[in-house]
Amino acid sequence: MNIREKILTSFPGIECSEKDPLTVTVPPQQLVAFATFLKEDGELLFDFMRSLTGMDWGEEIGLGVIYHLESTVHHHNIVVRTATADRENPALPSVCHLWKTAGLNEREAFDYLGIKFINHPDMRRLFLRTDFNGYPLRKDFDESEELNPIPMTNEETIDTTTVYEMDQQGRLTERTDILFEPDEYVLNVGPQHPATHGVLRFRIALEGEIIKKLYVYCGYIHRSIEKLGETLTYPQIASYLERLDYLSAMQNRHCFCACVEQAAQIELTDRIKYIRTIMDELQRINSHLLFFSTLCMDLGATTAFFYGFRDREKILDILEETTGGRLMFVYNMIGGLQADIHPNFVRRVKELIAYLRPQLKEYHDLFTGNIITANRMQGVGILSREDAISFATTGPTGRASGWACDVRKRHPYTVYDKVEFKEIIHTEGDCFARYMVRMEEILQSMHIIEQLIDNIPEGEFKVKTKPVIRLPEGNFYTAVEASRGEFGVMIESRGDKLPYRIKFRSTGLPLVGAIESLAKGVKIADLIAIGGTLDYIVPDIDR
Repeated sequence: MNIREKILTSFPGIECSEKDPLTVTVPPQQLVAFATFLKEDGELLFDFMRSLTGMDWGEEIGLGVIYHLESTVHHHNIVVRTATADRENPALPSVCHLWKTAGLNEREAFDYLGIKFINHPDMRRLFLRTDFNGYPLRKDFDESEELNPIPMTNEETIDTTTVYEMDQQGRLTERTDILFEPDEYVLNVGPQHPATHGVLRFRIALEGEIIKKLYVYCGYIHRSIEKLGETLTYPQIASYLERLDYLSAMQNRHCFCACVEQAAQIELTDRIKYIRTIMDELQRINSHLLFFSTLCMDLGATTAFFYGFRDREKILDILEETTGGRLMFVYNMIGGLQADIHPNFVRRVKELIAYLRPQLKEYHDLFTGNIITANRMQGVGILSREDAISFATTGPTGRASGWACDVRKRHPYTVYDKVEFKEIIHTEGDCFARYMVRMEEILQSMHIIEQLIDNIPEGEFKVKTKPVIRLPEGNFYTAVEASRGEFGVMIESRGDKLPYRIKFRSTGLPLVGAIESLAKGVKIADLIAIGGTLDYIVPDIDR
């Protein structure tokens, strides 16, 4: 019995598509039972929530959610949709008790669309101020300044949250829960603190030096790119992708272009695929070197910080020669590349790899084997494999907990199915394991590049596309393995030249969602090592 037949047998009357990926539309009153069935049935085991997207489908369907789910055991995928027609007081059941990553994602949907998630333990705005009026991702949102004048005060620290529940008569009720008791010692870390790696804020309750509670506050650097995307053509949207995780700039734009190309059925040449793969791996090495540098600085190793930045410059010099940029490259385009590689590209990349290998040994001699490094990171901030999957902490963080979550292996794209490389897996799940995964991935990235750099085929670097790109009606999702994990792009198209809805599957939001679990019960100083080894990038969170 296939998945579709099993679902229809267990839930007769539920609407199921017949195309891949399987898409199921579930009424809200059946959502919890259906989600539990998907998560716990032995033949299904959809334990990984790849993405949760809040939607406004208009007056006819209403407000709702799209869930992209995957089984880490059976490796099949499913898309689940649910909606409520009540726009005045929209409410849907929470699934954060099944998938922990839904915790922050449901708060995001509440923040932007006003959907109240029943039995969610912390239904506050996530990105916007508590006094913000309206829900910006609704199609009828009033954007006038009169509704939301620029605030001249910053007095909005509220130590309570709301929980929505359904009573026995089916009425929505709410109660207020206290976040911090009056006698608790509360400390703010950020938003202007170097250890938060950007304008991110933690409010922490301490008992001595031990963290009792931690709440994350986002939105200080909000980019509004998803909202802007509803008013831009597909080539225009591409220019914003690199401003999310700027250390995965090449990979982010690659993912968006690939999603549009998949939907529009644009076939690429092998030359484009080879060059994109090499560029993605150079970007990964670039990101991991910056990770090494900033983590060393966080833990007091200033010399190692300079070593990492010195060697990262060599990668940026190579990228600049071909793309013209050092942070925002604007290189991938829908249908190919902005320009062919520079005549010096192949030679300089081979020289880089020959130079970098012995330098990595020096990194390990200087920092990895240091007794202070071991004391600060080993056994600190342990994330179990089960929690890594539940929080959807993909990338090096997930692989450090024993979860083989690499998109390049799970869903190969470009030419990753033509190269041999090892997926780095550690099982300790602590800060040191997260550090070591990234350091070993640098070697694997170099190994991938070595297999491709002398074999780039001839051909066009840009295929011909229509002047105005219109995607067919439907929902499309594409993911790549970015520097910090799975970066995904979801596009809902109505057949127009503008997307009806665009969603970016952040690599950073699941990471900050897991911080409270990692930090509770550890010393405040350990929060620095935990945040540094999670390696989130804040603009990627504040999309």
